[in-house]
Amino acid sequence: MKNEVKLLIVIGAVVIGVAILGMNYYRSSVQNVRVTGNTNTGAPALNPEVLIRPDSPTLGPANAPVAIVEFVDPECESCATFSPVLKKMVTQYDGKTKLVIRYMPLHPNSVSAANMLEAAAEQGKFWETQALLFEKQPEWGERHGPPTGEPPPNIPVLFEKYAKQLGLDVEKVNAAIKENKYQAKIDRDKRDGQSLGVRQTPTIFVNGRKLLNFSEAGLKSLVESEIGK
Repeated sequence: MKNEVKLLIVIGAVVIGVAILGMNYYRSSVQNVRVTGNTNTGAPALNPEVLIRPDSPTLGPANAPVAIVEFVDPECESCATFSPVLKKMVTQYDGKTKLVIRYMPLHPNSVSAANMLEAAAEQGKFWETQALLFEKQPEWGERHGPPTGEPPPNIPVLFEKYAKQLGLDVEKVNAAIKENKYQAKIDRDKRDGQSLGVRQTPTIFVNGRKLLNFSEAGLKSLVESEIGK
């Protein structure tokens, strides 16, 4: 009986010791992260060659050393909210960064919106059109929350109105949306994103490193770490 008690005491001491070591290791790890600010050490993209395609819409110098690649759904509310932050990164660093857009359609109307964006890009107004679609998203996008009983938005009518507002060739825009003219490109972007592990929008890579701390501060930290290399 005494031997069993002694054995239990020894086992208890070992368990407590292991727990203390584990706790110290955890604290050390957390402290290291806080001290270094190293919250964005995402593993390099598995297939970096598919991050940027030659026909991807790009804002900023083509030869910028830092490429911010965003997989975006035009109908995504978080994408609309974060868009100004991404554009700010392009203007803030004096030609050292560029923003590259890739499509990741996950909502019902996002393919139509992507087709409109591509039609606008051919007319030199991609960024203006993206900004307007984000601004008007509550009109044409999928409504979240409890059902309102309202009919779904008439996408062709709304997008035609936006095209006129932007001074686009309305016939070309309407044809692109009706025919899904750019479906192959949109599908390719989605496949590329899936191969990189993209499962939600927005998903952002900076020179192939995935943004893990999704915030303006996190993005700025990751961009500056790449500029400093």
